[in-house]
Amino acid sequence: MRVIDLWNNNSHPTLSFELFPARSDKSAEKLELVIDDLAGLKPDFVSVTFGAGGSTRDGSRQLLNKLINEKGLNVIAYFAGYGLGPDDTTAVLNSYQDLGIETILVVRGDPIEDNKFQPHPDSMAHATDMISFIAKRYNFCMGAAGYPEGHIEAESRKKDLEYLKLKVENGVKYIISNYCYDNRYFFDFVDQCRSTGIDVPILPGIMPIFSIKMMNTLSKLCGATIPREITESLAGLDPDDREAVENYGIDLATRQCAELIRKGVHGLHIYTMDRSRPALEIAGRLRKEGLL
Repeated sequence: MRVIDLWNNNSHPTLSFELFPARSDKSAEKLELVIDDLAGLKPDFVSVTFGAGGSTRDGSRQLLNKLINEKGLNVIAYFAGYGLGPDDTTAVLNSYQDLGIETILVVRGDPIEDNKFQPHPDSMAHATDMISFIAKRYNFCMGAAGYPEGHIEAESRKKDLEYLKLKVENGVKYIISNYCYDNRYFFDFVDQCRSTGIDVPILPGIMPIFSIKMMNTLSKLCGATIPREITESLAGLDPDDREAVENYGIDLATRQCAELIRKGVHGLHIYTMDRSRPALEIAGRLRKEGLL
């Protein structure tokens, strides 16, 4: 599957999910149930993350294989090249080809905070370099990550857009955005991309609120703003009442998704954090409204 073909041929927005490889036998058992739940929704595709430095290399490949050959799902394989040398890079990409994967998402990946980890001396430092490397050697449909509020390490939003445009010029065919809790950030981002000359499909990422602690942690990691309305609403809930917090997150994400679809997005990409209930609820409500 080349994901851009879905958007060229579909008359409705796509629905997709992100999963990451299990890190223990217990989490693998839970993930198996999550996959079955999500597969029941018949998503257009599922993406699988890849830890920087190849930290989840085997697990990512195993999960991709399961989704393709056991569950019959279309997939997008992440490639986070930070720390990998040219030989490891080609080995990973060749393994994707062997699985029949046609679409990948190329990201730098976060540097590993481990004194024992030593990146390969010939590791490519930026996603733009990785995209150029891959474009010259493979025929993958490549995507890149976009940041509606700007990458947390970017010199400026303007510079961030310049790098994103360079990725497109180097071969990127689609963009999946980081999440934001206020859709205005996404719409502004799309407008800025278009005015900069970036004309590829831009898919919004959706991050339901699973817990207050997780929300705050992820926000600090990626720079996503938490609007005052959300802070005030959550202040009225018991932070230990997981179901109440999750329900609030489902309601919020459903409203976000409905507005995005009505504004004409190509699809929705839900970051599941390897949990199925929010995705099931959101998709079910949107389909009930005839939006998916």
